[in-house]
Formats: sequence, C-alpha cells, structure tokens
Amino acid sequence: MDIWGDIKRTFKEGSVLTRLIYINIGVFLVLKIIGVFFYLAGQPAQLAQWLSVPSVTQDLLRRPWTPITYMFLHSGFLHLLFNVLGLYWFGQLFLFHFEGKKLLSVYLLGGLVGAGFYILAYNIFPAFNSVYGLLMGASASVFAILVAVAVYDPNREIHLFFIGRFPLKYVAAFYVLLSILSISTSNPGGNIAHLGGAFWGWFYIKRLQKGTDMGDGLVSWLDKFAAWFAGVFKPKSKMKVTYKKPPRDDHDYNRQKHAQQDEINNILDKIGKKGYDSLTKQEKELLFKQGKK
Repeated sequence: MDIWGDIKRTFKEGSVLTRLIYINIGVFLVLKIIGVFFYLAGQPAQLAQWLSVPSVTQDLLRRPWTPITYMFLHSGFLHLLFNVLGLYWFGQLFLFHFEGKKLLSVYLLGGLVGAGFYILAYNIFPAFNSVYGLLMGASASVFAILVAVAVYDPNREIHLFFIGRFPLKYVAAFYVLLSILSISTSNPGGNIAHLGGAFWGWFYIKRLQKGTDMGDGLVSWLDKFAAWFAGVFKPKSKMKVTYKKPPRDDHDYNRQKHAQQDEINNILDKIGKKGYDSLTKQEKELLFKQGKK
C-alpha cells in the first residue's frame, strides 16, 4: 500500500483547500518529529519560536519570515484539529462561490493582516508593555475565510451540532464577538489576530463586490514564482536534437535518400530476426515517420 504515493497524488490533483490542509498537517508533523530528536539529544527544541510572530519589533526585524510561517504553525494537536476543521468547513463554503486562487489569497492576506493587528496591539496598548508574546496558528486565516463567505452569502444556513441550522452571518458574528470578549480573559494575542483576519475577510468581499480583487496581485506573483521554482528544479532533457542540412545538389539528395533507405532496411531486417519489440525508441519513430510518407 503506497501511502506516500497517494498523499502526493491527492496533493497534486487536489484543490487549493486540500493543499492548505496538507501543508498545515505536514508542518505540524515535521516539527513534532524534529522535536523528538531534540528531546533525545537533551536539547531544547526552539524551531517553533523561530517560525512564530514575536510581539517585539526588534525580534520581528530579525525574523521577517514569521508573518508567513506562523499561519501554518500549531502548538498542539487540538490547536491543529480545530483550525483544520474550520478551514475545511468554511473553505468548502467559500469554494462554492469562488475559485481556489481567491481562497488562497484570502488565507494568506487574512493571516498577514491578523499578524499586523497582533504586532500593533502589543506595541500600542499599555496592557502588553511587559508581555513578550508569540503568535502561531491558522485561526486568523480561517476567520478571514469565514467572514468573507458570510459577508458574500449571509443568509446561507449551516447545521451546528446539538443546536440546529443558523444563517452564516450569525455564526460569523458569534465568533467575532467571542474573540472580542476573550481578549481580556485568555489568549489576547490570538484573539486580536482573529479580528485582523475577520477585518480582511469583510474588506476583501466589499472590494470584490465593487469589482476589485485585492488578492489578484499576490496570486499572480505566486504563479510566477511557482513557474520559476519549477523551472529551476525541472530535470534537463538528455535528448540531443540534431538538424539535418538540406541537400546541396541532386547528388547529395540521392546520397541522403540511399542512406535513409539503408537505415530502413536495417530496421526491417531487425524486426524479421528479433521482432518489433527489439527496436529502440528512435528506430520506432523513424519507422513511423517513414510509414506516413
């Protein structure tokens, strides 16, 4: 059973949503496996800190990649589970209305705006003067997707376990309100990032309804980067292409025709002695081209 082959196939053939889920799960597993080796070596595993968004701007300048990496990073299994489930549920609703490129842009830009809200809050409000925080998780991106689809299709009903069916606008409003109320009680940085993601989801759809796709530039840049990256690591063909010069006169033309006919005769003799399967790829192509003339 080729599990790794199935994973590669579904990642390659799957939607943007499938790939985002795979990346989140993959990053979690890789970091946990690396953490096991650090544990066995008796060393502290600090890789997650280098991928999380720090609240101190000096550290942020030394780790400028963190506003991207943090949105694929999770502290524990339940943290990962809830974010992946939210990404799947609300991502499916989003893809009902829009293509995958828009989902990718909302995920990435929602995460970036969430990180921006977090950094600003920790450097503006006095409550965080003596607090050093680290931000990780896909929840800001998930909030951006939830609010985006709720603004676009507010009256779509979804089924909530043990509660019943509710319009999507009320579900989004509940989670946004819960994040606001939870700032002073638990995980203030994460809840502020949720609000940043929610703001981007609202802003994105409002601009899209006026004819402006705020994520189009990002997606175009990612497409160009992906094409460049694939070209760099694409194996070069070992096939050597040669071009025959046209005959200079009748004598040269007859010589080339005789040489080609001799080559065809040799191929036919080989088929008679060893069968068609004994031919090389080049011999089969030559025979096929000759048969079309």
